[in-house]
Amino acid sequence: MAIDAKQGALTTNQKVLDWVQECVDLCKPDKVVWIDGSKEQLDQLIEEVTSLPDGDPNKMWHLNEEKLPGCLYHRTAVNDVARVEDRTFICTRTKEDAGPTNNWMDPKEMYAKLTPMYDGAMKGQTMYVIPYSMGPVTSPISKVGVELTDSIYVVLNMNIMTRMGKAAFDKLGDSNDFVRGLHSKADVDPEKRYIVQFPEDNTIWSINSAYGGNVILSKKCFALRIASFQGKNEGWMAEHMLILGVQKPNGDTKYITAAFPSACGKTNLAMLIPPEGYLKNGYKVFTVGDDIAWLKPGKDGRLYAINPENGFFGVAPGTNEKSNYNALAATKKNAIFTNVALDNSDNTVWWEKLTKEPPVDATEWTGKKVNGVEYTSEIDEKTGKKKTLAHPNSRFTAPATNCPCLSPKFDDPEGVPISAMIFGGRRASTTPLVYQSFDWTHGTYMGSAVSSETTAAATGAVGVLRHDPMAMKPFIGYNVGDYWAHWLEMGEKLGDKAPKIFNVNWFKQDDNGNFMWPGFGDNMRVLDWIIKRCEGEVDAEETAIGYLPKKGDINLEGIEDEVTPEIMDKLLDVDTDLWKKEIAEMRRYYDEDIAAKGGRVPQALRDVLDKIEARLNK
Repeated sequence: MAIDAKQGALTTNQKVLDWVQECVDLCKPDKVVWIDGSKEQLDQLIEEVTSLPDGDPNKMWHLNEEKLPGCLYHRTAVNDVARVEDRTFICTRTKEDAGPTNNWMDPKEMYAKLTPMYDGAMKGQTMYVIPYSMGPVTSPISKVGVELTDSIYVVLNMNIMTRMGKAAFDKLGDSNDFVRGLHSKADVDPEKRYIVQFPEDNTIWSINSAYGGNVILSKKCFALRIASFQGKNEGWMAEHMLILGVQKPNGDTKYITAAFPSACGKTNLAMLIPPEGYLKNGYKVFTVGDDIAWLKPGKDGRLYAINPENGFFGVAPGTNEKSNYNALAATKKNAIFTNVALDNSDNTVWWEKLTKEPPVDATEWTGKKVNGVEYTSEIDEKTGKKKTLAHPNSRFTAPATNCPCLSPKFDDPEGVPISAMIFGGRRASTTPLVYQSFDWTHGTYMGSAVSSETTAAATGAVGVLRHDPMAMKPFIGYNVGDYWAHWLEMGEKLGDKAPKIFNVNWFKQDDNGNFMWPGFGDNMRVLDWIIKRCEGEVDAEETAIGYLPKKGDINLEGIEDEVTPEIMDKLLDVDTDLWKKEIAEMRRYYDEDIAAKGGRVPQALRDVLDKIEARLNK
């Protein structure tokens, strides 16, 4: 008997009801549950998913109620542990509109390919209808999505990561402006795994995965891939950027966004704890967001940002009290841990670098009980590296409200006014510690040039340059050249109210391969200079590549022994020969990687290259 999806519906929006019915008819679930976000309903789902037998792949476990109250544990299939970029598609009507950085297929072809996979995929299962708001429900910047899924794990994660529940439908009203997300675990078959965005249809389809990054469709799928496309059409921006506030001793707070490729300290900067001297003087740092920023011009013409998310989806290994006290604190209650290890002695979680010694009585991430100390000293035959108890991409999903340094403006519907935007990458030599763009167009060029050198851990070859424009390469929902053009248009729209743009490099090395800058909390010293530049409090040195700090303008109080004047000179050095190579590489990148493959590089960015080269040749 066909199911009537309207039974128990939380909305009268006919567009929503028709679409849900279509998906029900296709996936053929045994029942449909509309998620209202109430504690009663969530408790019921937790009871259901934790009561499953141990061998069930959907099962979740309660953790130690005293040490980790309200926290849950989950394991995914061993073939389903990360985002799958080769299986991620942007399906626009023309290939050109997807551009050279995306996998593309004609939407008609993709729908025809996937529809048979969804046909009956939820037989014997429940379909959950999840309404959610990206951003504070009353914000003029926020948007509504609806995800249909056969996974309680997804419902519980969406409850942490978004403002989930009936209020989202109330915000939507009768509008058709909602993102349609359809997810089914199906057979968790990697050969049939697809994460597909249809930007022109406001639609996301995800099938054959149960891993967070592929199935929490609010995350990169909506918040960046679909939203970047919406932003281009509607005059705003969706960026892979943290948002932080620096409160000065006089109580004034300046807000900054920053974009870094992975492994460049993004979450650490978002939750930075200032050095002792700054704390004594009354400085504070507040986290608005650790990953994604939606930015829109406000009534006063300035650019305002919201964090569209409501939680953190963080990589667990490496997170500890020293490396990121605030992120760890955020995981202490009502969090979900995925693919970490268990400490069986007290039913808590463990991952590499959480503590120095692994637990003896441990369950490693695939579910095998081991002696943790002995296990982690063995070599894995497949990788040739030491075995780990937690998967290297194991995750925590934690409510933002748990974060000790959460900004008081986190839920402000208007967002926060942005004074500065920062780009950065991992570069051993060329790029100085910090420099400022001459203007917004030059800053857009700096964003397009974001790149990191591979480390020995990542590949066999060290120092290979990986281009990651605006740290957005896997997440731009349309042609990268048009995306850069949209940045330039936003600059024109904002005029002299546009944020100032900077580039930082925490990873410059000396001749022995040691990092010269201490990083972590000491990055506050660079933020301090950036804010002073935004406020016109300090002058700068004009160089061929941009404005650099003048001698003595970066506060080194307390680290003078570590960062001597000689080291500071090296950190801020602009090596003409290296920069000429950089310019040549960027020309090659624009021509060969972008233009030759259908990317439309704006002439204004090529003009910036010419100007930098001319200044270097002087």
